[in-house]
Amino acid sequence: MQIRSLFLIAALVLPMVHPVIAQETPRPVVSEIIGEGPETARDFIGTVSARIEVDLGFPASGTIASRPVSLGDTVKEGDVLAQLDPEALEAGAWAARAGVVIATQGLKSAQDALDREKILVERGVESQTRLEDAERQFAAAKARLEQAKAALIRAEDILDSAVLRAPHDGVITRVFAEPGASVSAGQPVIRLAATNEREVVIDLTESELAILPEQALFDATLLAVSTVHAQIRLRSVDPVADTRTRTRRGHFTLLNAPEEFRIGALVKAKPQLEDIKVMTIPTGAILREDGKPFVWVISRPDGIARKTAITLGHAVAARSIVTSGLQINQEILTKGIHSIKDGQIVGPRVGK
Repeated sequence: MQIRSLFLIAALVLPMVHPVIAQETPRPVVSEIIGEGPETARDFIGTVSARIEVDLGFPASGTIASRPVSLGDTVKEGDVLAQLDPEALEAGAWAARAGVVIATQGLKSAQDALDREKILVERGVESQTRLEDAERQFAAAKARLEQAKAALIRAEDILDSAVLRAPHDGVITRVFAEPGASVSAGQPVIRLAATNEREVVIDLTESELAILPEQALFDATLLAVSTVHAQIRLRSVDPVADTRTRTRRGHFTLLNAPEEFRIGALVKAKPQLEDIKVMTIPTGAILREDGKPFVWVISRPDGIARKTAITLGHAVAARSIVTSGLQINQEILTKGIHSIKDGQIVGPRVGK
C-alpha cells in the first residue's frame, strides 16, 4: 500500500517538474547598437593649400640672368620673378626689324614695276602676260612684308617676355632653376601659389566618403595654434584614387578663414555631426529573402527578435549604408542570422 502511494505521488509531481527542466534558457547574441560605431566621430588631418597653383616659365630659350625671389617669398601681381639674358633676344628683335625694312623696300620696288608695266600695256608696247607677272610679284612682296611685320611683333613679344612677372598675388612654393642655368621654351622656372584663394585638402577613404553628404561642413582648427578656428565646406573630390594609399583627395573651401590659415599649415577637421545623417551596418548582418534585405531587430528588455525590412545604399568595405527601416540606438543581430526565428526570445548582448 505504501509503495503504491509513492508511485501515485511521483506520477503527480513529475509532469509539473518536467516543463521547468525542459525549458531552454535564451542564448546570448552577438549584436550591434546602431550609431555606436566611430564612423561619424573621427577627426581628419588636412593641409591648407592654394586653389590655384601654376608653374611659370619663359616662352623662349635662354640663360637665366637673375632670379630675385626665393622659396617661400610672398609676391604681388606684376613683381619680377626672373629674367633671361636679353642679348640673344635683342639680336633676334634687330634681325626682325631689318626684315621689315627689306620687305618694305621689296614692296616698293614691286609697286614701281607694276606701275611701269601698266603704262607700257596701255601704250601697246608690252604684253598682258608681263603685266600679270608684275601683279603676282607685287602680291608676293606685299605678303612678305606682312610676314616680316608678324615676325617683328613675335620677336618683340619674346624680348618683353624675357622678364618673368607674377600674374597674381601669391607665394613661391617651388624653384626649378637657378641663375646661370639654361632653360628651354616653356620649361618651369618658378611655381607660384595664389594666396587669394585658399582651400584645405584631406585624403579620404571610400568608407569615409560614403558617409559624407555633398557640401558637408567641418570645423577646422590649426594644429599649431589651437585657438584659431574656421569652417570648411566639401567642394569636390578627385575622381581617381591614389594608387598607393587608395584614398581620394577632398577639396574643402575655407569659409571666412583668418590669415593664420597660411598655405602649408596643418589643420584638424571635425565633421559637424548634425550634418551627417547616415547609418551603416555590417554587411554580414543583412538577411536576404527573395532578393530583399532584412535584419533582425532585438527589442529590449524582453529580448524579442523581429525580422525588419530595410533599404540599402552603397556598400562600403564590410559595411553597408541603410537609408530607411532602422533608427539610431536600435539593436540588430550581427551573428547567427540564419539560425533564428521571427518572434524568438534571445538572451543578453555579448558584444559585436
